[in-house]
Amino acid sequence: MKDVLAELERRRETARLGGGQRRIDAQHSKGKLTARERIEVLLDEGSFEEFDMFKKHRCTDFGMDEQHIPGDGVVTGWGTVNGRTVYVFSKDFTVFGGSLSEAHAEKIVKLQDIALQNRAPVIGLFDAGGARIQEGVAALGGYGEVFTRNVLASGVIPQISLIMGPCAGGDVYSPAMTDFIFMVRDTSYMFVTGPDVVKTVTNETVTAEELGGASIHTTKSSIADGSFENDVEALQEMRRLIDFLPMNNQADIPELTHYDDPERIDNSLDTLIPDNPNKPYDMMELVLKTVDEGSFFEIQGRFAKNIITGFGRIEGRTVGVVANQPMVLAGVLDSDASRKAARFVRFCDCFNIPIVTLVDVPGFLPGTAQEYGGLIKHGAKLLFAFTEATVPKVTVITRKAYGGAYDVMSSKHIRGDINYAWPSAEIAVMGSKGAVEILYRSELGDPEMIQRRTKDYEDRFANPFVAAERGYIDDVIMPHSTRRRVAKALALLRSKKVETPWKKHDNIPL
Repeated sequence: MKDVLAELERRRETARLGGGQRRIDAQHSKGKLTARERIEVLLDEGSFEEFDMFKKHRCTDFGMDEQHIPGDGVVTGWGTVNGRTVYVFSKDFTVFGGSLSEAHAEKIVKLQDIALQNRAPVIGLFDAGGARIQEGVAALGGYGEVFTRNVLASGVIPQISLIMGPCAGGDVYSPAMTDFIFMVRDTSYMFVTGPDVVKTVTNETVTAEELGGASIHTTKSSIADGSFENDVEALQEMRRLIDFLPMNNQADIPELTHYDDPERIDNSLDTLIPDNPNKPYDMMELVLKTVDEGSFFEIQGRFAKNIITGFGRIEGRTVGVVANQPMVLAGVLDSDASRKAARFVRFCDCFNIPIVTLVDVPGFLPGTAQEYGGLIKHGAKLLFAFTEATVPKVTVITRKAYGGAYDVMSSKHIRGDINYAWPSAEIAVMGSKGAVEILYRSELGDPEMIQRRTKDYEDRFANPFVAAERGYIDDVIMPHSTRRRVAKALALLRSKKVETPWKKHDNIPL
């Protein structure tokens, strides 16, 4: 019996070494953790239970029958994050560069199937070179099986991808179908084809960082939702993110112990809005003073900065926050901001996370670049997302809410539940100056008359009371009471139920 136990331990030690100590050292020399070290940082200590440690590929071509490493380039299993179950797979770059074989894919697919059956999140840690060339179509078939599970699990369980090394081909398409993608700066890359292929096909000379680094995907392509300095920071932030998310689409949202009084009054908010209507202010200040102290986790913070999206807590319960940012482009809605917010709103709706919308929007961004780029359809995505969402929706208009952008930002007309406005709110088709120039075009030669007309228009529409008179605004609230009023509204809406017509699925304007 002792010999059998010793043999088991020997096999386990071989599997734990992956591609061997030399390759582990090479991984460390690049500032990267190994696949197993990453799992140790991500999960609660001692909670990891591994699947398929001894699984090997079955390829015999190109000398592969002489190269067998237990685990075949991916570590799979389950554990806990702050006591809550998650399933995790971690690509091992020390084994065949983390490339995907048929057996490698089978391990991931088994994990995905178990996670879906047991309704718990999946976290993928990617550090891989794409399909294993020696296996040809068998590897491609493996990717297809993984992709199918990504789609079946979408909207049922949260799926998070953390890119921790170079990823190409199928190893970027699978993350692209998950809910969130995060990257590690300077060591992780995502591209369909790498710099060498680009050089061959298009004659472009480009570095890996320029082609698909974290700086590109967090600021230009919007593929990644955020980036971090190193492996440890990234993994610790994933633990924090998981705390905001429910286990699945039928589970309750997490409710953590909180110490921030929901009745807290913040008098500084009474002076947040500048006297000059054209002067910006930082909407993030309102976000941070509305959610529980220290609880905000921003999503896509470096992309489309004219809108803020992220998770926070109110009374310890998760909420999604969408807020126009007047500090950037006056908070205007453009194509990028609309897509960013629509994607976030749809995630929140999938997993029953209430949405708090903070509005200061002068309209949609005009210009040929926006129109040629499909602003109409991109803006419609956000309109569609807010309208179809059946989760509790609380909206606060702080200053400008002009034109169609007023409708789009979770207004009462598109099924907003509780809609508040500050006394400084202006709800109108457009700003006073533009409106007067259209209404009184014949009087433009008389500056004094135009000034009087502008004052009349401001008195009539540059306030929230016309909308309140019609019931489009439920109440005009004092800025300092925003947290208290939002908390009470969310408590009121906890038992909200909405019946919608049966449909196979909707046809969002993609």
